[in-house]
Amino acid sequence: MEQPPATVSHLKRREIQAPIAACLIRGFAKAVGTDKALAVATAAIQADATVAGEMTAKRYGDKTMATLARVVREVWAENDAIVIRVSEETERSLRFDVTRCRYAEMYERLGLEDLGVCLSCSRDDAFTRGFNPRIRLTRTQTLMQGAPFCDFRFTLEP
Repeated sequence: MEQPPATVSHLKRREIQAPIAACLIRGFAKAVGTDKALAVATAAIQADATVAGEMTAKRYGDKTMATLARVVREVWAENDAIVIRVSEETERSLRFDVTRCRYAEMYERLGLEDLGVCLSCSRDDAFTRGFNPRIRLTRTQTLMQGAPFCDFRFTLEP
């Protein structure tokens, strides 16, 4: 009997990717400078996140705010990868704060805290655009950058 494919959590996927991506970014930084290497890496990571958002919308079958809230809970927060405090959830708005981020903790444990924003945080807006181009994400701070919480504010434009 054939075994179903093993699933890897979102957090574990980032942990597997991080050392490889960091090695490449740091290698490119030596050749072209840190700012340019981070800019190119961020652009590539955001392009990947946009495609991931499109694929997620297809997999879930719609692009509503309610479905995005499901994705946050089922994928981003799987196994308590993030702890969220929801302040608003309607068909046009999703607002929550991340009060604990195991992604940030993982990057710190791996000695990659300087790349966490590039490798993870920079994905969020691009993922959202891929998921539904009418949903806008506003975020003014992140745990990864030393803030006490991440403030995610999603709004569905008319």
